Amino acid sequence: MDKTAYNRVKLARSSERPTGLDYINHLFEGFFELHGDRRFGDDPAVVGGIACLQGLPVTVIAIEKGHTAKERAARNFGAPNPEGYRKALRLMKQAEKFGRPIVCLIDTSGAYCGVGAEERGQGQAIAENLMEMTTLSVPILALLIGEGGSGGALGLAVADRVWMMQNAVYSVISPEGCASILWKDASKAQTAAECLKLTAEDAKTLGIIERILSEKELGKEPFYESLRVLLADEIASLAQDPDLLSKRYDRFRRIGTDCVYGGLSKKENL
Repeated sequence: MDKTAYNRVKLARSSERPTGLDYINHLFEGFFELHGDRRFGDDPAVVGGIACLQGLPVTVIAIEKGHTAKERAARNFGAPNPEGYRKALRLMKQAEKFGRPIVCLIDTSGAYCGVGAEERGQGQAIAENLMEMTTLSVPILALLIGEGGSGGALGLAVADRVWMMQNAVYSVISPEGCASILWKDASKAQTAAECLKLTAEDAKTLGIIERILSEKELGKEPFYESLRVLLADEIASLAQDPDLLSKRYDRFRRIGTDCVYGGLSKKENL
């Protein structure tokens, strides 16, 4: 398959890609899942708990899609409800209390947009995550493993380091949604995908992410072994930084201010 932007979207959505639970089971030892947001209920689209990464206690939070049709339906196709984001925030605050670094694994087309989700405060739940994650004193590393859609992905991606798999995507909206809004024609999704600059290379160029991870041997043990070392080394480095919070704040303030894209500066593009 050629690597056009829309074909990257197809690869990111593939049911054959490793999901959040696959990463958890292969990267971490002794994962103990925790449930519920202490307000409404548990969200199966968000999996979180405590584990060890090469002997280091960490909190792991993943958006889980599942592989089969039955699994995907049970996980709401990886579209979290407000209680999923509140559960994630509860676990992140718990991680801060006990000094555990946080690893977020992101794979969602977006937060669930059903009536019930809106009634229970979907927008507020995501906004609270964005605000609170800027203040957590422990290292946070976010990895986009498939789709990274809109605020649904960003609600777990306010991190010190954001990495992407080679064929993951990260965008404010799906190509189909963008095409429907701009041209009233969802069949123009391929054109929209090119315009959205949603590939890992685009995100790296724009300063949105720090690292692109190769998908050579994706899902095989050598892949997980290599990623395990990278994660452990990066977390150890972040843990030694006494200026973590201000650097996290500056990281997001810098996005889009000094990048050059397509030969034009931000000012010229505007």
